[in-house]
Amino acid sequence: MPRYVAFLRGVSPLNAKMPELKRAFEAAGFTNVRTVLSSGNVVFDARSAAESSLERKAEASMQDSLGRTFYTIVRSVNALRSLLETDPYTAFSAPSGAKRVVSFLREPSTPKLALPLESDGAQILGVVGREVFTAYVPSDKGPVFMKLLENAFGREVTTRTWETIKKCVSA
Repeated sequence: MPRYVAFLRGVSPLNAKMPELKRAFEAAGFTNVRTVLSSGNVVFDARSAAESSLERKAEASMQDSLGRTFYTIVRSVNALRSLLETDPYTAFSAPSGAKRVVSFLREPSTPKLALPLESDGAQILGVVGREVFTAYVPSDKGPVFMKLLENAFGREVTTRTWETIKKCVSA
């Protein structure tokens, strides 16, 4: 059975408990469910299906089980493994010491602003398919890259560090 990762937007330990999210995904009929970290990453097995169908199913089950939903973007573990292996960052020029961040879109999208975009050590480097590649140098100005992403793609994205994606693929 294929393995998938659901990336939930806006989850934190303050607004969702991981055991409750796990139960919501199990109630949707998904199996071998695991949460990774406490930021809304759920890894699960499901019959082969369109990612959009799995997203709707997960969101409906969260609504039924939790009384609320989180915007959900699903990717197959195989697609994420391929992303990690091909390392698209090699095609871009990121600042030395920059953190790598991937934002996931449900559908391919043309940014509202021309790329690359840069502000205060944060750069949106490019888009490949439904993934947006960003690099940022941590600073006292906080997550500047999030404002850049919102300006370029709107709010219907969810973002993970390169390291979090690796943990999800390994789960």
